[in-house]
Amino acid sequence: MSTPLLTIDQLSVEFQTPDGWRAVTQNVSFELEKGKTLALVGESGSGKSVTSMSILDLLPPNTRRTGTIRFDGVDITQFSDRELRKLRGSRIATIFQEPMTAMNPVYTIGQQLIAALRSHRDISAQEARTRAIQLLRDVHMPDPEAKVDDYPHQLSGGQRQRAMIAMAISSEPELLVADEPTTALDVTVQAEILDLIAELQERLGMGVLIITHDMGVVADVADDVVVMKDGAVVEAAPARQLFEQPREEYTQKLLAAVPHLGQAKDFLDSSNAKLRIDGVTALTVLPEVVLSLDQAVIRYPGRWRRPGFQAINGIDLKVAKGEIVGLVGESGSGKSTIGKAAIGLIPIAEGTLEVEGEQIATRGGAALKQLRKHVTMVFQDPASSLNPRRTIGQAIGDPLQWQGLIRDSKRRRAKAQELLEQVQLNPDWVDRFPHELSGGQRQRIGIARAIATNPVLMIADEPTSALDVSVQAQVLDLFLGLQRELGFSCLFISHDLSVVETLSNRVVVLRNGDVVEHGPTEQVLHHPQDEYTRKLIAAAPVPDPEVQRERREVRLAAKRV
Repeated sequence: MSTPLLTIDQLSVEFQTPDGWRAVTQNVSFELEKGKTLALVGESGSGKSVTSMSILDLLPPNTRRTGTIRFDGVDITQFSDRELRKLRGSRIATIFQEPMTAMNPVYTIGQQLIAALRSHRDISAQEARTRAIQLLRDVHMPDPEAKVDDYPHQLSGGQRQRAMIAMAISSEPELLVADEPTTALDVTVQAEILDLIAELQERLGMGVLIITHDMGVVADVADDVVVMKDGAVVEAAPARQLFEQPREEYTQKLLAAVPHLGQAKDFLDSSNAKLRIDGVTALTVLPEVVLSLDQAVIRYPGRWRRPGFQAINGIDLKVAKGEIVGLVGESGSGKSTIGKAAIGLIPIAEGTLEVEGEQIATRGGAALKQLRKHVTMVFQDPASSLNPRRTIGQAIGDPLQWQGLIRDSKRRRAKAQELLEQVQLNPDWVDRFPHELSGGQRQRIGIARAIATNPVLMIADEPTSALDVSVQAQVLDLFLGLQRELGFSCLFISHDLSVVETLSNRVVVLRNGDVVEHGPTEQVLHHPQDEYTRKLIAAAPVPDPEVQRERREVRLAAKRV
């Protein structure tokens, strides 16, 4: 019997705290065979990332490990720092969750690829550059000869992830550790990235350890699955067996919490079933339109002698009072641009954009400040949108102070506590800081801050993309409950079509700044008319290994043609 590529045996990791050592993982054990993919799944805090970072000892200095980690039969926990440096990037490579923070912003993609190549190979700078361009071509980066000289911020999310994969495979590793490699990517880009990893795996024969909270991704790529909870393994099984017959109650709950197209009504708490508005007649029956774009054009100015870019090409879009409109499309289609324009962060070049019947383009200064009493935003990443130096209570109360709604600090604190209760958090947490809360709890803080001024319109920009499935279910149910109670309208921007189906009354599909399809949610997502919409729906992963296998075969057959 062949030696497993990776064997983790009784691995425990502890963090040193002011109160002593605290166990983060306990006796974690699993094996990964050569050429296979193992998915490590579980909620935030389950120990997934700590386990994966333990492999190459990428943990912070206030940690200690016990147990063994054998790579190709050799216990690498006994390796010196020098031996580990030789292993990192050459035989074991890592794709980090967020390439924007993993890459150095002051160096081009090419410079970082060249540095990675030359650290493991004795080649010239010119040879490394040629190899870097070829690697970008291998990961299907568009126009690699030009992109090699771009900085990370000049690439889209999918392109940055491709560059990160190119760096990871530059030395043709035997083991690839992929930590949430598709989080926040649009469904079509996600499908391309997963196909790419599978293609590289087959060509290089490498094993893949993928850490993810997306059970659709697990169904798509995994041969085996290890489920973790509270730092321990609760279930391990082949992927198909785990999806068809999950043994543990926790695994069953994890799978039940996954929303997917066609099952929105089963996913929702029955008390929060959305109120359907007929998308065909909504804007004639309902007297009030809260957000209206009429032949709106939005342009970004050119910089550093580069031409400007037109992001939105004369579109029409309306959101009625009390309605949730889902805005979907690939990265770069203009979704977030519209959201920013609606809150007055980006000007309209042509056409009109009105909120409650008033033109945004003519507003400035004090008038825009007045507008933001009525239009608020929930951001994609609450960790970066909350000031780490401000307490939770201050973060929630700041809009009330800025808008002059509550000037007294004691009353703002009391209001913040009331809002914490409204989003189902402990009001005593008012003096905590963001880093003391989990991702789902921080997103609830973002929602509490957004509803603090009692808005008529909320822009929700990918608010659940980075959340675990069970936490996502809780946040979505909370969101719908608050929307029903407070009656605000919402433009819900998301790449997750199952979430859009769960929440939205109508759906608008964007492609390259143009509306290609719009209508009631049921019509657009289950009877799409446009080929682009059908492509988006076909790319959305579902938690069923057999369905995902068939979809992959169809995609690969289409590429060969």
